[in-house]
Amino acid sequence: MRGDQLARQWQLVQRLAKSRAGCSLDDLADELGCVRRTVYRDLDALMYAGFPVVSEKRDGRVFYRFLDSFGLGDVPFTSDEILALAFGEDLLRQLEGTVFHDSVRSALQKIRAGLSPELEAYLARLGDTFRVLPDPHKNYARSRETIRTLHDAVLRQRTVRMRYRTGRTGKEATRDLDPYRVWYRSGGLYVVGLDHRSGEIRTFAVERIQALETTKRSFSVPKSFDFDAWAAGSFGVIAEPASKVRIRFDRRWASYVEEHTWHTSQQLQRRRGGSVELAMEVGETADLRSWILSFGSGAEVLEPESLRKAIVADLEASLGRY
Repeated sequence: MRGDQLARQWQLVQRLAKSRAGCSLDDLADELGCVRRTVYRDLDALMYAGFPVVSEKRDGRVFYRFLDSFGLGDVPFTSDEILALAFGEDLLRQLEGTVFHDSVRSALQKIRAGLSPELEAYLARLGDTFRVLPDPHKNYARSRETIRTLHDAVLRQRTVRMRYRTGRTGKEATRDLDPYRVWYRSGGLYVVGLDHRSGEIRTFAVERIQALETTKRSFSVPKSFDFDAWAAGSFGVIAEPASKVRIRFDRRWASYVEEHTWHTSQQLQRRRGGSVELAMEVGETADLRSWILSFGSGAEVLEPESLRKAIVADLEASLGRY
């Protein structure tokens, strides 16, 4: 297959680039796990792509190497690291329009400028075989300055004043916030901090911030605030006190559920008939209920009873619309 061929040729490029003395055909075949004829074809493909492969005979054996004048480039990264950065650019497409995405793209452009033409062209071919398509995500093209201001306020520990539009009612209100952390979760960016109006730690969606300014007031993050511990009980973006949640998924969804990490506290157990039981320590949030309902009749809440009743109420409300 073409993907296997490119992956094998990629290994061949790295092997030849590291060996100044050259590699024998038998050694290359063993390392790549293929026959000699396949290595011949791959060497021909590399030469056709512009790589300066040369051969020389020593003690009755033929050794292959790159010309001494050839290098992968002047960039202080390994070829694997360069490829990983290109892969990371795809992963960051969900943050397109933000300084994070733009900065990674700028760094990659600088790296590519230092690559040899042969390697740059080959990386482009290889990149086409390993792609990441972004999940549904939010558009942050208009939030560039908001994100930059929030990031600066978090670093300098400055209170911000924002005009915020709530998601449920659409009403706008001005509120002061001590921003503790900018958080990426569930395809979106959020700011977590002390909301002066409620006196509580709250989560705000960045795209709902209509206006933002940094005040001259400073704040200190309480030593008692542990972000990891605070977020541990959240299934989505809203943190609530955690409780034990058990959900049974029928055999239609068993493999799908087992293949994913839904929460750091999760425990999975196979049951009779092919079903799987998922246990987690999470808060009973709207995000959790929506996720459970997305499985339709394939999921059943076993505990707690309060969550089970909430799911029943949601299902009855949905049925009433039909």
